[in-house]
Amino acid sequence: MKKIIQCAFFLTAMIASALANAHNMWLLPSDTSKGGKGGWVTFDLATSTEFFSFDSGAPKLSPIQVLAPDASLTDVQNVLEGKLRTSFDVEVKQPGTYKVFAASSGLTARWEDAEGKRGFWPARGAKADPAEFATAVPKDAKNLEVTQASRRLETFVTLGAPSKAALSPSNQGLELLPITHPNDLAVSEPSEFIFLMDGKPAVGVKIEVIEGGSRYRLALGEQNYETDKNGRVKIQWKKTGMYWLGASYKDDKAQKPAKSRSGSYSATLEVLAE
Repeated sequence: MKKIIQCAFFLTAMIASALANAHNMWLLPSDTSKGGKGGWVTFDLATSTEFFSFDSGAPKLSPIQVLAPDASLTDVQNVLEGKLRTSFDVEVKQPGTYKVFAASSGLTARWEDAEGKRGFWPARGAKADPAEFATAVPKDAKNLEVTQASRRLETFVTLGAPSKAALSPSNQGLELLPITHPNDLAVSEPSEFIFLMDGKPAVGVKIEVIEGGSRYRLALGEQNYETDKNGRVKIQWKKTGMYWLGASYKDDKAQKPAKSRSGSYSATLEVLAE
C-alpha cells in the first residue's frame, strides 16, 4: 500500500476557506488514544453541513500522509472510497503521537479580458504549474488577482504517552504549533496553540471551534477566536467530546507573481474530562 493516497482531485483547487464553506471537510479517527501494544485506527474523510455526520459526499484528496512518532512516513491501508466518505486504516504500533494529514499549496489567478470576460487559472480540478503562469495569464489581463493559496487538514492519534516529533511544523502554509498537546486536551483548562504562516507566527488568524453532534442541538454553538500579536490563542472547551477546529488567514506578503497569500487549516480534536 502506498504511503500517499493518489486521487485526481487536488486541494489547491479549493481555495475558499473552510470557514466560509457550508460544506466543511473533516477527518475523523475512530480513536485518538490507544493503550497497550496499540492496534488499528480507522479514519473517515468526508464533507458535511453538520459535524460529524455523513450528509454530503466523499472528497478525493491528494495526498493523505501519516507521520509516525519518530517523524517517519508510515502506511495507510484498506482504502475505501464510498459515496459519502473515504475511509482508510492506520496500524498504530510505535509509542507516541501520530499525525494524519493532507496539505497542499499553489498559485491561483483570476482576471478579466479586454471584453470583460472572466478568466481563471488553473482550470477547475487541475493543479497549477508555476512554469505555465506566464503563458496561461494574458499579458493584457485586467483586474488581475494572483494568490498563493494553501490548505491543511489534520488529526492526531497517540499510543501511550504523547510525543512531539511528528508535530514539528513544515513551515509551509498555515499550520498549528501546539503548546498544549493535541491529544492532551481537557475541558477543565484552556488549551494554547500558536498558528504559523510559512513558519512565522500569524497575527489575526480567524478561528472557529464547533463541537460535534450539532444535529442534536438547536444552535450550532460555535466559538470564535483570533490569534494575538504572537500568533497565540487560548481555547476554552465547553464540554467533553469531538471538536472541529477551523482557521483562515490572508495577507499581502506573498512572493511574486502572487500579490497575496492565504491559508486554511482544520483539525479534528478530542477533549476529555481530565
